[in-house]
Amino acid sequence: MSGYPLIADHGLIGDLQTSALVSTDGTIDWFCAPRFDSPSTFGALLDHKRGGRCSVTAKADVFTRKQLYFPGTAVLVTRFLTEDGVGEVVDFMPVAGETEAAEHRIVRMVRCVRGAMTFTVEISPRFDYGREPHEADLSEDGVAFRGARTSMCVDLVREPDDERLAIGTVDEQGDVRAELPLTAGQMRGFVLRSGGAGPPRALRVAEAWTLFDDTVRFWRSWLSQCSYFGRWREIVHRSAITLKLMTYAPSGGLVAAPTAALPEQIGGERNWDYRYTWVRDASFSVYSLLGLGFTEEAAALGRWLGARVREQRSGAAGPLNIMYRVDGSSDLVEEVLEHWEGYRGSAPVRIGNGAADQLQLDIYGEAMDSIWVGDRRGLEASHEGWQHIRDLLDWLAEHWDQPEEGIWETRGGRQDFTYGRVMCWVALDRGIRLAADNGRPAPLDRWRAERDAIYEQVMERGWHEGRQAFVQHYDTDVLDSSLLRMSSAGIIAPTDPRWTSTLAAMDDELVTDSLVYRYDPAASPDGLRGSEGTFSLCTFAYVDALARAGQLDKALVTFEKMLTYANHLGLYSEEIALTGEQIGNFPQAFTHLALIDAAITLDRALGSSEKCHVPRARSALP
Repeated sequence: MSGYPLIADHGLIGDLQTSALVSTDGTIDWFCAPRFDSPSTFGALLDHKRGGRCSVTAKADVFTRKQLYFPGTAVLVTRFLTEDGVGEVVDFMPVAGETEAAEHRIVRMVRCVRGAMTFTVEISPRFDYGREPHEADLSEDGVAFRGARTSMCVDLVREPDDERLAIGTVDEQGDVRAELPLTAGQMRGFVLRSGGAGPPRALRVAEAWTLFDDTVRFWRSWLSQCSYFGRWREIVHRSAITLKLMTYAPSGGLVAAPTAALPEQIGGERNWDYRYTWVRDASFSVYSLLGLGFTEEAAALGRWLGARVREQRSGAAGPLNIMYRVDGSSDLVEEVLEHWEGYRGSAPVRIGNGAADQLQLDIYGEAMDSIWVGDRRGLEASHEGWQHIRDLLDWLAEHWDQPEEGIWETRGGRQDFTYGRVMCWVALDRGIRLAADNGRPAPLDRWRAERDAIYEQVMERGWHEGRQAFVQHYDTDVLDSSLLRMSSAGIIAPTDPRWTSTLAAMDDELVTDSLVYRYDPAASPDGLRGSEGTFSLCTFAYVDALARAGQLDKALVTFEKMLTYANHLGLYSEEIALTGEQIGNFPQAFTHLALIDAAITLDRALGSSEKCHVPRARSALP
C-alpha cells in the first residue's frame, strides 16, 4: 500500500463546479468532471494502479516537498527543493461561474525559481472510474485524450521558439510521459481541459500568468467580504475558502466533501460517497456563512433549500430526502466499484449513497433553524415559500413521534433518537417564531401543542437518571455527541444542571485528549463492522458547547489542540484516527462549518474586541 499518500497530504483546488486534490508530490489523484458528483477522470487515490493520475514532480533522487496556498486564495503551490535547484508547481482552476460549464480547466504552471531542475510529467486519465478506455493523440501543441463518451485536451504552455515538449512514447493504455528541463526564471506547463472540444491549442506563458492573476483577484475579492476579524482569522478564512470550493455555483448546493469512499477505518467497510448536498449540511452552512458576512452564498444555499422544500413529496421517509445531487435531483443509487481496491485496500469502493432515502427527522429542525436565521438577516420567505414551509411543519407535527435512522445514518434499524426529537422541537419552535414575527397564517395552537409535547418527551425519556445525562435514544444508556447542539438549539439552558452533567459524562466517555467520538459503536451497534476515529466536527461542537456553558479555559485548550490536527494547509478530513492520522472523506464541509461556529462562539465568549457584523440582505428565499 506504499503507493498511497496520506489523505492529509493533499490540497484542494476548484472552479466552483468541481474540484481536484493535489498531493504534496505534485500528483492530481482525484478529479471528477464536469461536476463534483460526475465519474472520475483521475482516481488514483482509490486505486493507485488503475485509478489514473496527472503527476508533475522533481526528477531527483532526493528532494524535499513543501506545499502552501498563495495567500488569501485557492491557488496551490507545491515546492520541490533539490541539491541542484528549487522549483514549484502552481495549480489552480479558473472560476467557471454560475452557468453549467461544458469545459473545466486545471492550470499547472511549472517553474524553476533557483538553480536548474528537470520535472517529470505523467498524464494517465481513467475516464468513468477507469471503465472507459481512451486513446491519446500527440501534437506540437499538446495531447488529446479521447474515450467513447469522454474527452480531455492538454494545452501546452510555452513560448513560440520553444522546441517541442520532449514527450516520450504513448503506451498501450494511452498514457503520456514527458520531461521538462528548466533553469532559474523559466516557467512552462500545461492546461488540462476536461470536456474540451477541438485539438490542443498552445498558450503563451503570459496567457497563463493572466489566468493566474484573474484567479487570484477573484479569490481575494471574494474573501474581502468576510466580516470575521477575531483571534483565529487565518484558519477561519481558510475554512471559508474551502467551503466556497465545495459549492456548486449553478445551484448553490454545497457538497459534504469532494471525495468518495475514503475510509473511516483503514481496511474497513465504512466507505461512503460524500459528493452530494445534505439538507443538514446546507442548513448549517447558511448559519455559518451569515456569521462570516457571506450573505450571497447564504442566500444561494437558502434558495437551494427552498427549492427542495417546494418539491416536497409524500413517502415513507417524509417529504424531504436527507441528501440530493448538487443540481437537486435525487438519483443517488449506491453501487460498488468492484474493479478498484480502495484507498490502501479499503474496500468496498462505493459511489452513490444508499442512505438518501432514510428517515432522519433532525433535518427538519436544521432546515427551519437556517430559514429562521436567514429571516432575521433579511432573507425572508415569499408567500409561496411560506405555504410550503407550513405544509412541511404540518407533516412534522403529525409524524415526529416515530423511530428513525438518526443523524449518523446508521444501518442498524430505526430508533427513537433523542437528537432527532430535539430538532423536531427546533423545527416547530422556529416555525412558530416565524409566523408570529412576520404575521404569517399558521395553525399555531397545534404547533405549540406538538412542540411542548416534544419538549416533555425529551426531558422525560431522553434523560437517563442513572447516567445523569441525555442519551442517544430512549432505549439505551449510550451517550451521543450529536446532543452537543442541545444548548445552542435552545431546548435547554447552557448552564442547566442537566446539561452540565451531560457535558461531564461526555467528557468522561467520548472525549480523548480534546478529540470527540460520535458514540461507542460497540455499545450501540450501527449495523456495520469495524471501528472509527474521532469525529472532527464533534470536537468543534464540543468547543462550542463548552464556551456556551462558561467553561472557557477548557474550550480554549480544546480548540487550540484541535487546530494541531489540521493538515499543513489548515484542512480537515472527516475523522482523526488513533494515530492522529486524518481519515474519511477530505476535506469535510461539516468540520469546517463547525470550526467557524466554534471560533465565533469562543471569540464572543472570551470578549472579542471585534464584532461579526452581518448586514441585512435584500434577497428573498423562494
